[in-house]
Amino acid sequence: RLLMRVVVALGGNALQKRGEPMTVESQRANVKVACEALAPVALDHELVVSHGNGPQVGLLALQASSYNEESTYPFDVLGAQTEGMIGYFIEQELGNLLPFSKPLATLLTMTEVDANDPAFENPTKFVGPVYSEEDAKRLAAEKGWTVKQDGDMWRRVVPSPMPQRIFQVRPIEWCLEKGAVVVCTGGGGIPTMYKKGTRELTGVEAVIDKDFSSMVLARDIEADMLVIATDAEAVFVDYGTPDQKAIATANPYALAEFDFPAGSMGPKVDAAIAFAKTGKVAVIGALENLTAIMAGESGTRVTMDAEGITYA
Repeated sequence: RLLMRVVVALGGNALQKRGEPMTVESQRANVKVACEALAPVALDHELVVSHGNGPQVGLLALQASSYNEESTYPFDVLGAQTEGMIGYFIEQELGNLLPFSKPLATLLTMTEVDANDPAFENPTKFVGPVYSEEDAKRLAAEKGWTVKQDGDMWRRVVPSPMPQRIFQVRPIEWCLEKGAVVVCTGGGGIPTMYKKGTRELTGVEAVIDKDFSSMVLARDIEADMLVIATDAEAVFVDYGTPDQKAIATANPYALAEFDFPAGSMGPKVDAAIAFAKTGKVAVIGALENLTAIMAGESGTRVTMDAEGITYA
């Protein structure tokens, strides 16, 4: 077996920089940069790549609704579409950097959520375009949406239930055993659940947090390391103030004492803590520093071996 089994969770910024046009060309250019960081890891380790899909799902939803108002595609279908599209970009760009003999596989990955998850009672995840209050409330009445105020505009919100398991764990492991780089669990995976009281699996209108799904994936394939790649070099305390400090290493229980913003670093830290509690290593850091992260020289390393918190 190679040195380590590693899951790298690519942040949305690896595919789409904030404010950039949602063109195929700009996404490809970003994926190419991401793959330059991934390629050395793919050569030395068993590599699984997961990724975000928020902007892409939003764009596809708009494209579908522009065909006619009745043809809105549900989130499970949009999730499957984006897993295929982004997986194709990653396979091609990574393939251009790796030896031809290195196999690559994108797996459409379904993630189970619990029909009784409290998130269904309180949808919080903003999706799609912004509307005026009047239009938002009209669409909510017509389509059965939940809408909430987002700044001075209104948007649709959907539930963000906790991932329970990844259904494709065995095929992922089979591919790894054959030496393939696997791209899977894009956008947190395709949201699915069993209808209450049955064994019938169905798609669900939800968006699963990709960092938590990556943690569940890493846990269930018994990965040695989970790398949550973002645009920050580390987790900072007092971020954006003159007192900001980068955390170098952290015990998961010590890190849990801190409070990070729900909209940005919070879910990444929570996912890293949960994975580190299994006795393995989780690292949050910048994608371009991936080789240094693997060597323990960059990022915020969360591990049971760490005592308290040390700062960089």
